[in-house]
Amino acid sequence: MPVIFEQMDSLRAALKGILSIEDDVRVLDEQNLRNRLVDDLVYSAVFSGDEGVREACRWLIRRAGWALGIHSSSIQPLYEAMGRREVSGFTVPAINIRTLTFHTAQAILRAAAKGKTGFVIFEIARSEIDYTKQRPAEYTAAVVAAAIRTGWKGPLFLQGDHFQVNAGRYAKDPDKEVRAVKDLIWEAIEGGFYNIDIDTSTLVDLSKTTVREQQYLNYSLAAELTTMIRDLEPAGITISVGGEIGEVGGKNSTVEELNAYMEGFLEILKKQGEDLKGISKMSVQTGTTHGGVPLPDGTVAQVKLDFETLARLSEEARARWGLSGAVQHGASTLPNEAFDRFPATGTAEIHLATGFQNIVYDSAAFPVPLKEKIYGYLKAEMAGERKASDTEEQFLYKTRKKGFGPFKRELWGLPDETLSALGRELENQFAFFFGKLNMHDTEHFVARYIRPVDAAMKKPAGL
Repeated sequence: MPVIFEQMDSLRAALKGILSIEDDVRVLDEQNLRNRLVDDLVYSAVFSGDEGVREACRWLIRRAGWALGIHSSSIQPLYEAMGRREVSGFTVPAINIRTLTFHTAQAILRAAAKGKTGFVIFEIARSEIDYTKQRPAEYTAAVVAAAIRTGWKGPLFLQGDHFQVNAGRYAKDPDKEVRAVKDLIWEAIEGGFYNIDIDTSTLVDLSKTTVREQQYLNYSLAAELTTMIRDLEPAGITISVGGEIGEVGGKNSTVEELNAYMEGFLEILKKQGEDLKGISKMSVQTGTTHGGVPLPDGTVAQVKLDFETLARLSEEARARWGLSGAVQHGASTLPNEAFDRFPATGTAEIHLATGFQNIVYDSAAFPVPLKEKIYGYLKAEMAGERKASDTEEQFLYKTRKKGFGPFKRELWGLPDETLSALGRELENQFAFFFGKLNMHDTEHFVARYIRPVDAAMKKPAGL
């Protein structure tokens, strides 16, 4: 178990001979940083009881990462190139990490390095931030620490996924709900997230007569939030912003909805500034459900994805609006044979989440006593979420993601051999996805399109 610093003096003492701190961080001993100190720093960044120590460790990790050539980046230049059809033939994976973020990110980066995969997005949704108890600054520190640990060099693409306006809360107090999303955007950018997916699709009103009227609240609020992002983005960085027209789990999206959204969105954005950059991609619905549909025995039902609609939406997004293409959510529980169809249909990006939590929970390496403890917690604390028609297996499948936050310390404290076994299983699955999505040998596009930008970070007091 790594050391968790509780006092600034003990943290400063541990840095001697490895990191030098003046106005910025200089790495004196990369091997000792990678093999020992970074574990202590990231565990302290997550679990120290001292807020100042947590903040200092997050700053040290990010600045040491920068010194080693690891930089948080926007994927915007690549997506613009995809919109211009300069590059094509692959689909970028966006991976939601709900648990063991430091260890899972290492598995992702190992798989990416072996396949020379240049682009993989690390993301977390607004809802996941709450129930996994991972604020953006902590999430970034864990991913950058994983990059240091694995010897990764180059960009890390951190993304706020489903930064969503909740329809129920919006109906009760629209200003308060929009302000909460704006606050989260500000926090995420401060935390090094330079890719943000705005999800106002929850406000689409299908009772309206025209498609433009149905999409009005969706595109107008998206334009307002995009304007705010352009005001906040660090100098030299254009944040990649995503829009969404079809709420996952709802009806399938159409080309008419895409065009109505883009026409209205751009009209409003232009009023805020002639040169304001718009969105880079569009999330759509073509048949998936987040997490899949659990059957009574707890297994996941097979779904039929409408790849023809996905292809039409991606083509329209590129041809008419210059976007990178369509984005498919809820993909990780699809059958394996579906994944090579995403690049074939021109899908720009797919989001993968639940399949990885299933690997962790269902692994033979996962300790049975801890799983029983988590399931006991869910039965006691989440009973209100159980539908009358749910079997116990269905209830646990749908709620077990909410066990990650309360049991984060126990999970990160699993024995090394358990963490290694889980990491190997995850790495194999990431490698499978990267191959199916044609992401291998995309590393050379990084040098062509992505430039490192050093966003200033103020050194924490007391360090």
